[in-house]
Amino acid sequence: MKFKLPVLLVLFFLSKSLTAQTISNRDADSLISKTYTYLDDKIYENKNDSLKASPYLYAYLHKAKKEKNLEETVNAYQNLLHQSPMNLRLKYADSMVQTAVKSRSNELIGSAQLSKGIVYYSQKNFVKAYDYYIKANENISKTENDYLIYKTKYHIAQIKFYLGFYDEAISLFNDCIEYFKKNQARPYLNSLHSLGVCYNMTGDYSKCSETNALGIKECERLNIPEMELFFKHSEGINQYFLNNYHTSIELLQEVMPQLNSMTEFANESIANFYIGKNYWKLLQPAKAVPYFKKVEKVFIEKGYIRPDLREVFELMIKYYKKENNLKSQLYYIDQLLKADSILIDTNKYLMGKIHKEYDTKEIMLEKEKIQKQLILQKYYDVILIGIVVILFSAVLLGTFNHFENKKRNKLKYDALLEKIEKKKVQKHIPERFQISDISEDAVQSILRQLEKFEKDRKFLDKDLTLGSLTAAFNSNSKYLSKVIYSFREKGFVDYINDLKIDYLIDLLRNSKLHRNYTISSLGEEAGFSSTPRFTNAFQSRAGISVSYFIKQLKKDNP
Repeated sequence: MKFKLPVLLVLFFLSKSLTAQTISNRDADSLISKTYTYLDDKIYENKNDSLKASPYLYAYLHKAKKEKNLEETVNAYQNLLHQSPMNLRLKYADSMVQTAVKSRSNELIGSAQLSKGIVYYSQKNFVKAYDYYIKANENISKTENDYLIYKTKYHIAQIKFYLGFYDEAISLFNDCIEYFKKNQARPYLNSLHSLGVCYNMTGDYSKCSETNALGIKECERLNIPEMELFFKHSEGINQYFLNNYHTSIELLQEVMPQLNSMTEFANESIANFYIGKNYWKLLQPAKAVPYFKKVEKVFIEKGYIRPDLREVFELMIKYYKKENNLKSQLYYIDQLLKADSILIDTNKYLMGKIHKEYDTKEIMLEKEKIQKQLILQKYYDVILIGIVVILFSAVLLGTFNHFENKKRNKLKYDALLEKIEKKKVQKHIPERFQISDISEDAVQSILRQLEKFEKDRKFLDKDLTLGSLTAAFNSNSKYLSKVIYSFREKGFVDYINDLKIDYLIDLLRNSKLHRNYTISSLGEEAGFSSTPRFTNAFQSRAGISVSYFIKQLKKDNP
């Protein structure tokens, strides 16, 4: 992607002042002649004023592009990323990765991929964040840059924490603390804070408090007072689990204004959740509800939800059930179902590990019960019974179809594996056909070349056509098509597609790494020009979708 910087700068800065554009145009040439160090210092000097920083950001990028300096171009995009609003950061991260790839430097590529993962993480898109952390780790692990290695380790630990693998996260955070403590103050404090949160999640509340106390002390020693609020936030939550509800409320309310001013919506939502839970434990549910509604507001506006935060909706259902408010009960049942749907999509690993007072079946039963009560207030019994019968039949039919589809897919999957195993021990030799208008020598020549073509996996070339293969075989398309049809028993397109799919099936069976690839990446790996062509070819060859095949492979071979 060629980044249209002038357009983005105009969109972002023109709304603030036309003066910035004038400055940028007037000083651009003179600024480009400055050193990167000078420009970087000016950008840092104006880090809290995007308007003043813009000429230096602009000059840095154009200087790097003019000099064709890929490393500095990546740095320029990174500076722009840090100064830009959230909705533009992913575009700058894309430009970082694309520029870094051209350099063929593992360190530069890995660093850019890590930055893109961090952007996704800040947007709470944890699945994509993890994908880019893994890509970054593959490249950075090949370098000797310890800072990047531990920075990547820190961010992978954050994902481990989110997935609920707390022991693994604790080990990684301890490694990071040991490294960053020497000369990286803020990463050291971030690692220390995350370690304390992990201890809380494992139920080791004393270690959590010890870590928080150490963190506050280290903030003072390192003169980074703004980090103290995160340790107080952590300790406020920890005090809830120690049954010190009033202390917990005081700590969390103390940090709330600072979280709000920093737009820390995730931590603010978590603080509201635990303030509400404190009041709930103190048997003051009316005081808890406003805080729970603030958690719900973040869920609606930002889409932010964690497995533990779903309890908000369970408690709201309880509250309105006691109040005999059927409409509000039904509303929060729907909210709970929405939350579970998002959690299942983004966090399949953790959903089975958390305690849920209402599982999906119970939620649906509760929802149906409330719906019946509301309908009874408006309609006759006969209409109500009819609706219930229709709904039940639809659910029953849907459930039946769902399990039938699962059963059919499993049979096709088993048949496919059986077919593959048979193919290993018994190579199919097609019946020889007499091709009247092609000499035997020509047929044998084409067959030999086809065998070499298959052995060398030349079929993975996504630009392969009948014409290009004919030219490579020094034959003609008519002869080649007839030989393929007679001896491979299929047309040219199906022949090539089946080779690609057979190769990919074998790759997926033997490589756990490739099972984590995206569908589009697998299509590229097999040489398909587009994702739809790949998925259609896989379905045609295997009889099941590629996503189902991978899911079943992971289940059979964890």
